[in-house]
Amino acid sequence: MDMARSQPALLDRDRLVAAAFALLEEDGLEGLSMRPLASRLGVQAPALYWHVADKSELLGLMAKAIYAVAYASVPAAADWRNWLLAFGRALRTAFASHRDGARLCATARAPRALSIADHAQTIAAPLVALHLTEQQALSFQASVISFALGWASFEANGPMHDYLDEMLDFDASFEIGLQALVRGFAI
Repeated sequence: MDMARSQPALLDRDRLVAAAFALLEEDGLEGLSMRPLASRLGVQAPALYWHVADKSELLGLMAKAIYAVAYASVPAAADWRNWLLAFGRALRTAFASHRDGARLCATARAPRALSIADHAQTIAAPLVALHLTEQQALSFQASVISFALGWASFEANGPMHDYLDEMLDFDASFEIGLQALVRGFAI
């Protein structure tokens, strides 16, 4: 028997997270568990724990990937308000790009790759470059994240979404709320 053909492809974190996203799309957050994930990858569940400590860490890595897409989608901006508006829109899109994406990001534990101070500095950097203090940058981003996260959760609620969709334009309403929020920030 050819050993190369019978062995599954090497498992690494990227492959693990990609398979977790595929399982999330199929079964939702409730169906995302380690045994079905291991089965999808052609390994036994204990093999997953070489790459993540537990399901909580896996969810944190998935949330980190969703946020990374949002941050990467924000174009360069001339001022901090425009950056925050673009960031809010990018977040909403990133949350909606995955089944239960907003709920995942609302409940996931943040990965601890960096110290809190280093992570805060990294998060604040785009707005600090646009002349906000680190504390303003973190506070304003937290507000925009909360708004986009809440809106995406609101939108993802099937029955309520269908009902409200008959009353309002979700895109226009999101934009009105986001702009009002960002305009209200004072420095």
